[in-house]
Parts: sequence; structure tokens; C-alpha cells
Amino acid sequence: MKLLSFRRPDGTPSWGIAKNEGVIDLGARAPGLKHALWAMTSLAEEAARHADYRLEDIHFLPPVPDPDKVLCVGLNYVSHIKEGGREPPPKPIIFTRFGNAQVGHGEAMVCPAASETFDYEGELAVVIGRRCRHVKKADWESVVAGYACFNDGSIREWQRHSGQFIPGKNFFRSGAFGPWIVTPEEVGDVTKAHLMSRLNGIERQHATIDDLCFDIPTLIEYCSTFTQLEAGDVIATGTTGGVGAYHKPPLWMKPGDTIEVEISGIGILRNPIVAED
Repeated sequence: MKLLSFRRPDGTPSWGIAKNEGVIDLGARAPGLKHALWAMTSLAEEAARHADYRLEDIHFLPPVPDPDKVLCVGLNYVSHIKEGGREPPPKPIIFTRFGNAQVGHGEAMVCPAASETFDYEGELAVVIGRRCRHVKKADWESVVAGYACFNDGSIREWQRHSGQFIPGKNFFRSGAFGPWIVTPEEVGDVTKAHLMSRLNGIERQHATIDDLCFDIPTLIEYCSTFTQLEAGDVIATGTTGGVGAYHKPPLWMKPGDTIEVEISGIGILRNPIVAED
């Protein structure tokens, strides 16, 4: 299944299931998608219904518009570690991203007035399906609702103000998440999926998910040890080599650009870039 959050043609928020011909609206079942992730079997039964809206008639929101937390992993692809001339970290580098620092598929990512060093980071997002704590690596699949594309849009200048990444990762509407969550049985072995980023149609990043330094089971075990994970929480697993900061000269996103993050078997997250008002 492909699960998504969206605005109906009349502008009211809802959530449901995406199909080839459109969207099944399940907004009457729960106040938001994260409240229904535990009921996958029941949701699958709804997938046979006819679509209520065409995809072109809805406005995409982040699949989970109001996550309790978004945990991001820094320096987690071997290719990205190498391009920065670093050594692999001994433990996962975790920072947080706020809910209002991300937009949905098709929505504009905002290039802030405070800096021009606006970089892209194509990533795989793992969405947690139920409340959990102290999850062992062997049990990681039992807590995963699905996968999505993620763009951890970064203001490099602010990211480097100190050893803490948070300021550069949380400018208002600077990242993106979507277009939907694809459930694990539809994705298959996610480690074989190809992750690509394209800026204005030109491929700038490409790797398979098995290039991760810390794999998904390790990240879930680590994160669920220091915090209680909730349904709808997101673990953005890191970006691969090819980010704009390491191009010569640096390749920053600017107003008028379009950035795409594609993961095979999941979809394409596409966003225009606009200037801050």
C-alpha cells in the first residue's frame, strides 16, 4: 500500500491510500494517518475501494504532518563519509528535525534569506508503526510501517556554526518528506533500492541503500534505546555522496530550481525552490 496525507480539493486535511487512479479518503476513520498505522490489516481491506479523488486534484502533505519526532542520521553513507574526508563514526550521529521544517511532495521548499548555502540531501525515511522501546535488531521489521523519500534540506553555513547540526537542519519549510509511505511488503528488500537526487533534472546523487554505515536494524535499536518511539515517528537514515557542498564550486539550491529525490520501489519526491518572503 501507499499511505498518504493530503488536502482535499476543498482544502480540508485528510489521509488515505494512493492508487493508480487516485486516492481513497480514509479521513473519517482516524484524526490522522499516524493514529491508524497500527491497523495495517484493516487498512489493506480498504484498498479495494474506488478512489474518491484524482491525484492531480489533491494537495500533498508530508505523509505524517505532525510526527512526535523526526530523528535524522548524519554521516551514514560510506560515499558521503569519503567525500568529506572523514572516518566512519563509532556510533550513529543523531539530530532532530522539527515538523514545520518539512513540506510535502509538490510543495515549495524555502530558501532562507539568512544564507545562500541551501543544500539537498536525498534520503530514505523509515516510518515507525507503533509505540516501542528497546527494540532488538532481530525484531526491527515488527515496528516499521513503511518507507518514504526524504530531503534533509540543509543550510550549511548554519549547520557549521558549532558541532550541533540542528540550526542548519531546521529552517522553516527547508526539507521535504513524501510523497507517501510505501508498506514493506510492497518495497521488498529495501537495501537493494536505488536512491537518487536530481537538481533541475541532472542526477547529483546515486547509491543503493546497502551503502549505509549503520543499517536500519542498528538505527532502530539505537534510537529506541534512548527514546520511546511513537507511531508516525520518522528516522531519516542519512544521505549519500554528491551533496552540493562538495561540488567545486559548491552547488547550492536557489529560487527557481526543482529538486527531486527518487527511491526505486517507493516513488519520486519533487519540490520547487522559492525564496523566503
